[in-house]
Amino acid sequence: MKNFIYDVPTRVLFGEGQVSNVGKEVKKHASKILLLYGKNSIKKNGLYDEVIKFLTKENIEVIELSGVDPNPRIETVREGADLCRKHNLELILAVGGGSTIDCAKGIAAQTKYHGDIWKDLCVDKK
Repeated sequence: MKNFIYDVPTRVLFGEGQVSNVGKEVKKHASKILLLYGKNSIKKNGLYDEVIKFLTKENIEVIELSGVDPNPRIETVREGADLCRKHNLELILAVGGGSTIDCAKGIAAQTKYHGDIWKDLCVDKK
């Protein structure tokens, strides 16, 4: 594996009522974000509407990427990184569980890396 430094600050808001803090927390760092989530369970349970409400209240521009699989696919990471570059996004907001958070970490790394993280850093080339 090639040497690298991986520094992705993460803040997790977890628990009942924490969604009301998401807009103010995001606004501290960004005004244009990638909203990343899974296969629409957050839309079914109402969390999506709450998140959008609090982001809109803080005038945060949102580009969405949904459909994150359990054990996220590298194609989703690449798509997210492309969106971040294309729209000059400043922050990734992962809403959901561990797979969404893992995908967000991969997107953050790939967005700033000029190579291909999968080919250059992850795949055993033996």
